[in-house]
Amino acid sequence: MSRSGYERTPAVIPGAFVQLVEQVIGFVPNIVAFQYNPATITRTLEPWNPFEVDQANRGAQSPTVQPYEPQEKFSFTLELHAADGMEAGNPITGLTGVAAQIAALKKLTQPSKGLLGDLVASASALAGGSQGATERPSVPVVLMILGPGVIYPVRLTSFSVEQKEFNPLLYPIAATVQIEVSVLTPDTFKCSGNPAAAAAVATYNFTKLQEDALAVLNLANTASTVVGSLPI
Repeated sequence: MSRSGYERTPAVIPGAFVQLVEQVIGFVPNIVAFQYNPATITRTLEPWNPFEVDQANRGAQSPTVQPYEPQEKFSFTLELHAADGMEAGNPITGLTGVAAQIAALKKLTQPSKGLLGDLVASASALAGGSQGATERPSVPVVLMILGPGVIYPVRLTSFSVEQKEFNPLLYPIAATVQIEVSVLTPDTFKCSGNPAAAAAVATYNFTKLQEDALAVLNLANTASTVVGSLPI
């Protein structure tokens, strides 16, 4: 049966975030699938502006210069609700509502040693254990999957949660999550030779290849119209 509940409705592919957490054996993904796909997705491109004054170099810039890929951002809203899990008899959802989903999404914004590694570190800190040597914290690579046509490495830049209902233990039953992400280009991973970086670059290039192919298809659709409007 499809996610809409109607037998004849095609199955919907859920979007997801996949966090590639580096481990001794490579990387282990932390997958956060969307309970419901966002109803609206906003994509923003911020090309480099050659007409802005460069304080370091006041020489004139060509209006066609584009020294790097335009910064692309996505923003959307995720709706979470425990009704599905409670109806299915899921014991975790019955006890904690959507708290587990919120916690998994929040992990995407934080430095991580992996789900189990973070759990062990937090338990050790609670018990008064040593935190170990100080390291420069970094956020693991996150892949955003919005269907087969959009798979990008991203960095979460904004994360806001509104919790609406609560169970007797004060765990949220419903929540609305506002998310904004910035797309990471291959230049970001130039100095990284690990498997997670390689996977990030590969997914970026895969999505760009599909966009180039779609642009060619659009040219085929509009070529006859454009040629007919030319004055020659």
